[in-house]
Amino acid sequence: MKYYDPQTLAFLLSEVHHLDELLQAERYKAYDKASIDLLLDAVKDFSDTALFPYIQEMDEKPCVFKGGKVIVHEQFGPILKKAGEMGLVAAAMNEEDNGLQMPMLVVNALYFIMEAANNHVTGYLGLTSGAANVILTFGTEELKQKYVPKMLTMEWGGTMCLTEPQAGSSLSDITSLAKPLDNDTFSIKGQKIFISASDHQFSDNFIHLVLARIEGAPAGTKGISLFVVPQYHVNEDGSKGDYNHVDVVGEFVKLGQRGYCTNHLAFGDSGESIGYLIGEANQGLSYMFQLMNEARVATGRMGTGIASAAYYASLQYAKERPQGRKLQSSGKKDPSAEQTLIINHPDVKRMLLHQKAIVEGCLSLILQCSYYLDKHATSIGEEKNKYQQLTEILNPIAKTYPSEAGKNAVDTGLQVLGGYGYMMDFISQQYLRDIRIISIYEGTTGIQSLDLLGRKVTMNNGAALQLLAKEIEITITSALGHEELKNYAVTLGESSKLIQSCLGHLVPFAMQGNHEKYLADATIFMDLFSTVVIGWQWLKIGLATLDQTDEKFKAGKLHALDYFYKYEMSRCKGLQKTICSDSDVTINMNEEMF
Repeated sequence: MKYYDPQTLAFLLSEVHHLDELLQAERYKAYDKASIDLLLDAVKDFSDTALFPYIQEMDEKPCVFKGGKVIVHEQFGPILKKAGEMGLVAAAMNEEDNGLQMPMLVVNALYFIMEAANNHVTGYLGLTSGAANVILTFGTEELKQKYVPKMLTMEWGGTMCLTEPQAGSSLSDITSLAKPLDNDTFSIKGQKIFISASDHQFSDNFIHLVLARIEGAPAGTKGISLFVVPQYHVNEDGSKGDYNHVDVVGEFVKLGQRGYCTNHLAFGDSGESIGYLIGEANQGLSYMFQLMNEARVATGRMGTGIASAAYYASLQYAKERPQGRKLQSSGKKDPSAEQTLIINHPDVKRMLLHQKAIVEGCLSLILQCSYYLDKHATSIGEEKNKYQQLTEILNPIAKTYPSEAGKNAVDTGLQVLGGYGYMMDFISQQYLRDIRIISIYEGTTGIQSLDLLGRKVTMNNGAALQLLAKEIEITITSALGHEELKNYAVTLGESSKLIQSCLGHLVPFAMQGNHEKYLADATIFMDLFSTVVIGWQWLKIGLATLDQTDEKFKAGKLHALDYFYKYEMSRCKGLQKTICSDSDVTINMNEEMF
């Protein structure tokens, strides 16, 4: 069964996001289009044979906690081994760190394929890669040599340990304690919850990155440090040593992604857990943000992959299911005529177009962020700063829009199947359960929205917002020169002005010190801003589509563009009206009124 479209992915990489241009950079001299095509084909083959056939079985036979250990599906054994051999964990790392130094544009394309095939798998790879990258960036040479090599081959897993039972997303309230010992090590004690991929039978060791407070550290986020805490100590020869008393307390039983384990960990309960400080004391959160930002884009990418698979599942059903008869121009139906396939009904086409427009718009956004990461890695001076700021402002959108709109797209996919969409016989219901957590991972939609409006829009006196506006304006100007796209370009320009209108209404409240009023509708602002950004992506897709010679492919893209502007961009005015309303209902509604 199809779960993504290779032609669309190749088109987005080459025609919309200019992979060939990136490959001219010295950093990526080891790659050319032919080698990239081979990588894409290899990962597709891996996904077709080792990932996709097991996605339903991983749901039906989920992770279990037994005898103090987490047991995952047996297929993870060959999957993780093969992924290590293929270099998928080391793909983005520098060559001097035994990485493949691959463009992020390609890395995220490869992971998208795997996530569309089986979204239960890539978290194990991505978290290990991200944790290894933090050690490489901020750790000592000793830490790098001791832990990273076996992480890059997936012999050892890696995690990020932030959340605690009493703190949730409020990291300023974490209480895990780090007591200094005599040998520049620390005794770590505390509880961490919702820790993904932190234990299973196919890894010899787990290297945990743990946020904790050194005794006497300042309160709040300013007193948080970051530690490497291995599940097992490592001997001088690199082999696994004694147990470091990182206990798995239990496995959280989730609504979806049941093959992707999520654990409760206890440090220092059954004995002393030794940790090693990364970088400077009290700077842990700033170090962890590297992994958190990577994970946020990866989460949006995962949501895009799930939505893609759900789209192709409902598309296949719509092309096979006969039901009802086409409505004639007279408004009547001929009961003697043969039933038509449901894909011929306009409302079913609307639902399929909705999924297609969301999936391909989200994928383009993820690749846009990847392009900026690559430009940042290959630029210097002011250009480097430019791409850093563009990455920063798009990061919360890349996490949130595929999570929220992707969830809606998958839900629409169930509707295409009608009653069968609700049945366990079809995979659509699993995709809806799987994607539901994406808007919660790595900071909820509310948290991402506060980040966008409260930090990213205003940082450096709005410099990032201005840079993004210039990028959008370049696309609008180009599209105005094509009759087929002129109306869309005008609409995008008008919708962009709605963002400025909202900020003109909101910023005075912030300047007056009324930050609650300024941020009360941050989630609505995220919806507006994200919709405009995806409208920008669709206009870029439209521009690249004009040169395509495959007429069916071209028509499909232009129709999806038309759909997005008719049904999604038209929402922008209503969102702007809500944001600029004088009503303070969410502020004034007191607890006792509920």
